[in-house]
Amino acid sequence: MNILYDERLDGALATLDKASVLADLQQALPEMTLLHREEDLRPFECDGLSVYRVLPMLVAMPHTLEQVETLMRRCHALDVPVVTRGAGTGLSGGALPLEKGVLLVMSRFARILGVDPQARTARVQPGVRNLAISEAAAPHGLYYAPDPSSQIACSIGGNVAENAGGVHCLKYGLTVHNVLRVEVITIEGERMTLGSDAFDAPGFDLLALFNGSEGMLGVITEITVKLLPKPQSAKVLMASFDDVGKAGKAVGDIIAAGIVPGGLEMMDKLAIRAAEDFVKAGYPVEAEAILLCELDGVEADVDDDCQAVRGVLEAAGATAIDQARDDAERARFWAGRKAAFPAVGRMSPDYYCMDGTIPRRELPRVLKGIAELSAQYGLAVANVFHAGDGNMHPLILFDANKPGELELAETVGGKILELCVEVGGSITGEHGVGREKINQMCSQFRADELSVFHAVKAAFDESRLLNPGKNVPTLARCAEFGAMHVHNGELPHPDLPRF
Repeated sequence: MNILYDERLDGALATLDKASVLADLQQALPEMTLLHREEDLRPFECDGLSVYRVLPMLVAMPHTLEQVETLMRRCHALDVPVVTRGAGTGLSGGALPLEKGVLLVMSRFARILGVDPQARTARVQPGVRNLAISEAAAPHGLYYAPDPSSQIACSIGGNVAENAGGVHCLKYGLTVHNVLRVEVITIEGERMTLGSDAFDAPGFDLLALFNGSEGMLGVITEITVKLLPKPQSAKVLMASFDDVGKAGKAVGDIIAAGIVPGGLEMMDKLAIRAAEDFVKAGYPVEAEAILLCELDGVEADVDDDCQAVRGVLEAAGATAIDQARDDAERARFWAGRKAAFPAVGRMSPDYYCMDGTIPRRELPRVLKGIAELSAQYGLAVANVFHAGDGNMHPLILFDANKPGELELAETVGGKILELCVEVGGSITGEHGVGREKINQMCSQFRADELSVFHAVKAAFDESRLLNPGKNVPTLARCAEFGAMHVHNGELPHPDLPRF
C-alpha cells in the first residue's frame, strides 16, 4: 500500500522541524507526557493493521481536558497534523501515525463518569474499554449492546470513531444507534457538545456525523451511551451445512421469515477448524459452513422463535442443528466465533482481514467470487462474518516473508471490496476506511460525492490537520488510481485528468 498522504502534506510538512515543535509543546504543556525518543515511539507505530508502520514524530499522552485543548491550539498554530489514537485495536490503519505529526493518545481518559439505571445511560471517557461499560452496568441488570470481538481491549472512543459493530448488532444496532451524546474538542481547541441526553436534539444530526468520522473532525473526550436491560432468555442454535452457498441462502431465509435474531454469524470450513483447534467450542470440523443464530427476549417468545428458525434451517438444507444446552455451552459457541481472528492467525504467518458489506441476498454469489479469487491468486481465505447484516470479514492468509505475497494479499482484498460494491454493498461495515481502503473509496464514490465529503471536512478542519490522508481520498488520488485500474473498459472519474 502507498502510505504517502495527500499532495498538500508532501510539500507543507517537508519543512516541519521536530525539535522546534517539541520545544514549543514542552513549554506550553510542561506537565503532559510527551514522548520523542525512538524507543518510546516504537510501540505506537501502527494500530491493529500491523503490516503498515510509521514512526510518529511525537506522542502526546494528556490526562486532562485542558491539556487536550492546549495541545490542539498549539498544533493548529504550528500547522502540525494530529492523529488521535485510542486502544490501537483498529484494523484499517485509522490510527496509523504521521512521520511529521503528533499522535494524540487518549488512553488515560479511562473513567466511567456515571451510570444512570433510571435513564439507562452511562457517561464514559473515550479510553474506557467496551466490555467495562457492560461490567459497570451489570449490577443494575443492564448492558451495552455493541460488542466487537475485541471488546475486552478496544476503547469506546475508537468504537465511536469507527462506528464499530459486533455479533449482536443485527438486532441492537451499531455504535451510532447506541450513543446519545459526545463531547468534542476541535482542532482550534474549542469544546462542542453533540446530541443530548434525550433521544432527539434540535438542529442537524452532527452526532451521527461524528460516529464513523475516524478522527477527521474532532477529538472525542466524553460519550453518553444507551444501556439495555439484559434479555430474560437467550438461546443459540448452531446449524451445520455441507455447502457454503446453502448457509448463505439460509441467512436470507431467516430474515425473510420475519425473525430478527440477536446475532446471526457464519463461518466457513477453514475458520471452523481454526476456531475449534484454538477454543474447543464444540464446532463440527467436517462441515463446510456453520451458522450461529442467537434468539433472545421473553422465554416463551424465544422458544417459539427457536422452533421457527429450526424449520427454516432444515428447509435450507442444514445437515445438523444443535442448540446450546445451557449458558456455559452458549458461551463456548460464541467464544469460538469471537476468537476466530486469533485462531486463524495460528494457521498462517500472516493474514489480511477485510471488511465489506453486501446485501444478504448476494451472500452465495460473493462467497463464490471469494473462492474464485482465492484459487486464482493461490492464497487461502477463511470467511468469518456477521451474516445477518451482510458484514463480511474474509481473512486472506499469506506470508509476508515471501516476496510479493503481501502485495498479492492486498490485490485480493481490493478485488473482494470491489466485488462488494459491484453487488450493491459497501467497502466497509465497521472497521472504517483508514489507510487500508482509501483507494477503494474511489471505486465506491463519484467525484462530486467526494467533493462533498471534503467540504464537510473543511467545515470542521479547514487546515486539514486532523488525521490527514485517511478515510476520504483526494480527487487527484482517485484519478491516479483510476488510471491504474480499468473496470469493464471504463475508467472511474473520467472527468479528471490522468497522471
